[in-house]
Amino acid sequence: MLSDIVISTPQPTPKKAVKPQLMILFCLIGVLLISVYASLSVGPVSLSQTDVFAGLIGRADAATTVIVQDIRLPRMLLSVMVGAILAMAGVALQGYLRNPLAEASVLGVSNAAALGAVISLYFGLAAISSLVLPMMAIVAALIAFVVVLAFVRRSDNVLTLILAGIAISTLAGALISLALNLSPNPFAAMEISFWLLGSLEDRSLKHVMLAAPPIIIGACLLYWDRRALDALSLGEDGAKSLGFDMRHVRFRLIIGIALGVGGAVAVTGSIGFIGLIVPHMVSYVIGFQRSRLFVPAAIAGAALLTLADVAVRLIPSSNELRLGAVTALLGVPFFLHLIFKLRRNW
Repeated sequence: MLSDIVISTPQPTPKKAVKPQLMILFCLIGVLLISVYASLSVGPVSLSQTDVFAGLIGRADAATTVIVQDIRLPRMLLSVMVGAILAMAGVALQGYLRNPLAEASVLGVSNAAALGAVISLYFGLAAISSLVLPMMAIVAALIAFVVVLAFVRRSDNVLTLILAGIAISTLAGALISLALNLSPNPFAAMEISFWLLGSLEDRSLKHVMLAAPPIIIGACLLYWDRRALDALSLGEDGAKSLGFDMRHVRFRLIIGIALGVGGAVAVTGSIGFIGLIVPHMVSYVIGFQRSRLFVPAAIAGAALLTLADVAVRLIPSSNELRLGAVTALLGVPFFLHLIFKLRRNW
């Protein structure tokens, strides 16, 4: 309410404050466009700007068209969507739980989706169709959501939500470890391990079409409650006094995270730390108001994951590095920095 009054007054300060935010947003869009172009042009076969454009519209030679449309375009679209939804989930969870270290794994969704994929690999169901694995991952994420909702439907306590998510995440992790131990042959165990590391290699437009609906719906649900997350800075009682029904807010957030993150993990495997790093990076320049963080964080997350995917192609190795390993190398130092920064509050 107070912020609305300040903005409505004829003072020049709010107008000046808007310009840096727009400039930052335009800069992030510019970085995203550069990362998109790099994703389409960089690889074992380097392509010029003319080749990329001609390949996109089908006017290039057959080899270039296949490289652009069938190999790099799906990979770029998935990196943009997955990076955006992971960053938005991080913004939502850090705002709702009021914990700067929160990310999607808190609700157990990531591990549950990974478990669904591991089950399809363990029992050989993934060999039936390339879509079986991501579909089972999405179903497992939705089951995790239902279980979490069953735990918290009669409680307004955030701690109940966290404990339920930790329990599901731990159980899913234990079952994944059991599958690795009981794997019928070393090749199946290797396949499971590689998938768990996360990658965008060998993805097609089918994977894009499968992941897009849950990711888009999840992003819309998270963005819908951006004002409620602002109100939560006053505490749950303060948010309720401003007219927000926290049970409905929690319900939409859980659905949004389950659909969005489940759809992302279903096609890329486990990719961590994007939801932890990006909200803090953006908040340093945008501020800590959650409603203003969603769009810049989504753009920054998309750009960061796309650039990380470009990096795995450029780093010389006999086999392409896994994307999850690269994001972990970026995320762990940042995680330790946050712990060092927040240690005085413990």
